[in-house]
Amino acid sequence: MMRNGVHICVDMQSMFAEGTEWQAPWMLRVVPAVSAIVDRFADRTIFTRFVPAETNQSAPGAWQRVYDRWPNMTRERLNPDLIDIIPPFRRYVPPARLFDKPTYSPWYDGRLHRLLQERAVDCLLISGGETDVCVLATMLGAIDLGYRVILPQDALFGSADETHDAILTVYRSRFQQQLTVCSADDAVNYWEDLA
Repeated sequence: MMRNGVHICVDMQSMFAEGTEWQAPWMLRVVPAVSAIVDRFADRTIFTRFVPAETNQSAPGAWQRVYDRWPNMTRERLNPDLIDIIPPFRRYVPPARLFDKPTYSPWYDGRLHRLLQERAVDCLLISGGETDVCVLATMLGAIDLGYRVILPQDALFGSADETHDAILTVYRSRFQQQLTVCSADDAVNYWEDLA
């Protein structure tokens, strides 16, 4: 039973699962582990969705370089259905919630933190991807804001083994007081003890 905790499922979106320039083939491998968590905690799950800029020119600052590199990933060119979470998770909303963000981090404008504070949340279980980008931004922001973080490593995906494994090593070695890396089964069964 989860007490004062929320599951943040990071960017399990069709644009990362299907044949786009940002496809992360690992994503589908973690669907069973993420599903086990969502099945148990659907009413305490928030699915973040990375929403690209409308055009490369509308993106702020250095984000323009990102969309110059991948112009087909702007909203003016991308099929809007690809921004949604992948079909296996859509049935959970509601009671799960969607949270849209234009950056790697969901914390950039304070909305998510306010929502969690209103619910007296003090612990976050973070799944999804990518391990070394949006999960990293979500985890570091959560730690900065004082949340205890649980990372089920088999419910995380990246685009490359090397960077995925390297960032998990950093997570385990640098944040032991604020972060627990475990399995999805342990996260589901022992959330309170891990927190």
